[in-house]
Amino acid sequence: MGAISAPLFVVLLFCCLVSVSQAEYLKYKDPAQSLNVRIKDLLLRMTLEEKIGQMVQIERSIATPEVMKKYFIGSVLSGGGSVPKTNASAETWIQMVNGIQNGSLSTRLGIPMIYGIDAVHGHNNVYKATIFPHNVGLGVTRDPVLIKKIGDATALEVRATGIQYVFAPCIAVCRDPRWGRCYESYSEDPKIVQAMTEIIPGLQGDISENSRKGVPYVAGKNKVAACAKHYVGDGGTSRGINENNTLINYRGLLNIHMPAYHDSIVKGVSTVMVSYSSWNGKKMHANHFLVTDYLKNKLKFRGFVISDWLGIDRITSPPHSNYSYSIQAGVGAGIDMIMVPFNFTEFIDVLHYQVKNDIIPESRIDDAVERILRVKFVMGLFENPLADLSLVNQLGSEEHRQLAREAVRKSLVLLKNGKSAEKPLLPLPKKAANILVAGSHAHNLGYQCGGWTITWQGVGGNNLTVGTTILDAVKQTIDPATDVFFKESPDPTFVKSNNFSYAIVIVGEPPYAETFGDSSNLTIPEPGPSTITNVCKSIQCVVVLITGRPVVIQPYLSKIDALVAAWLPGTEGQGVADLLFGDYGFTGKLARTWFKTVNQLPMNVGDKNYDPLFPFGFGLTTNPTKH
Repeated sequence: MGAISAPLFVVLLFCCLVSVSQAEYLKYKDPAQSLNVRIKDLLLRMTLEEKIGQMVQIERSIATPEVMKKYFIGSVLSGGGSVPKTNASAETWIQMVNGIQNGSLSTRLGIPMIYGIDAVHGHNNVYKATIFPHNVGLGVTRDPVLIKKIGDATALEVRATGIQYVFAPCIAVCRDPRWGRCYESYSEDPKIVQAMTEIIPGLQGDISENSRKGVPYVAGKNKVAACAKHYVGDGGTSRGINENNTLINYRGLLNIHMPAYHDSIVKGVSTVMVSYSSWNGKKMHANHFLVTDYLKNKLKFRGFVISDWLGIDRITSPPHSNYSYSIQAGVGAGIDMIMVPFNFTEFIDVLHYQVKNDIIPESRIDDAVERILRVKFVMGLFENPLADLSLVNQLGSEEHRQLAREAVRKSLVLLKNGKSAEKPLLPLPKKAANILVAGSHAHNLGYQCGGWTITWQGVGGNNLTVGTTILDAVKQTIDPATDVFFKESPDPTFVKSNNFSYAIVIVGEPPYAETFGDSSNLTIPEPGPSTITNVCKSIQCVVVLITGRPVVIQPYLSKIDALVAAWLPGTEGQGVADLLFGDYGFTGKLARTWFKTVNQLPMNVGDKNYDPLFPFGFGLTTNPTKH
């Protein structure tokens, strides 16, 4: 090898020093730079392939570090029930998330991925997490301060597993309880749903008063990015059919289904998820007017818009029958991140082709990526991409369980108390000779929690996670001298022959989620009705309903001495016993109309022909028993 001349050596050395200097300082990696400077600097460095990769969200089961690096994937999710292993610990979750993240960090630009999960009533996919009441119960509380605390606790438990993004809250306004997602809705009243958006600053942190409207906000490593969903009108579909058509005029859409999105954006929500449903025949995933013109331009939303699971596929019927059109329509409508979640190479290839052939302008891709990067920068992902073990003790902590117990107490509604007002049955005496606890839901933690618990559809039994069933709560509350007999489905002879002091009958719906929960009759399945009849015709009884919505109860009402709507209370069944035995008083008021027959549906407060069994806002109260 020949010698290098001195002048040439100096030039080469200078070039090397310049190169090193440039490598050492990248504006987008400097947190001292403004948000817009960092976004612009990074976007200018990105290839089209890198941009499209940021728009892709894939399921964790296929998100290997190699895939993350090769395709520049921007986001990963756990589908309902998708876990690293059964009963996985917080440490196991962190190891998995960090392993995926390391793949992202090894790319040329080192853009971290964001990991999303459905944490819709606590960190509900995760073993030992605190499971709070579903939204249908939380709306009853009308307590934004409590809701904010639940958001804060949920954020800590989600971060305890290394996850930074939750697909919550659901701010649907359910107008028909036949809808299988009605329990994910706080109320039929948009004003209550608006108030419950206070969960967003609980999840994300309090946005400062001088913040620019619409810019997302996440207050560091103990908070998570939130997602207002499902935009818009998901709770108003015809006959309550999931993913169906919401028939309502523009004014009605804005007055009923849109208000909570205004509040969410003002509070700095990071993302908005689009609904599977249609508005007056137009699929929301293809609705440019509502996604771009209204949400992004009129409401000034600056976070990113995400599709639902296979959402763009379902633009066509049957789904995925014209995927090229679905991509053009969905991305063209203004969706920024696509929950693919498996066939990501097809999505990447088709979108790349459409951009290269001017079917979709690259400016639309730039808008999407700017929004995704904005959320990642705001939440500090570039500075803190990897999780540590500092929060693992937050998962299912006693403090959070006590908060959930308080939420249960405030969410129950007392619908009847005694055959006459002069002779109330509740609160029940703790000291009695013997009492009967009956019903399919008395000692079933899975039924008590409902859908979206450990698995997508939920699961029955007591082995799914850690918590307290209502039966166990009763046993822990009563006087030690009181004998408790539990029989799930007692026959009349058993009931009569044991001379019980009183009975607690706990029945309701089995777990369900989404379309599997759609119901045209809203009846309690057997043996629920038989248990009510067999027990309540012989002895004084309180019936506790574990349901995701109002159900048909009028035929049994005359037999029942006291009736409690407990909704889907979650893991902390002790909150139910707290009220039954008078340690606390009933305060909850219905946030949903309770119909007489399904033929009246849809029926909501303010309707012209309003003739409910129990009206919106109804709820009897009791005083705590002095011990």
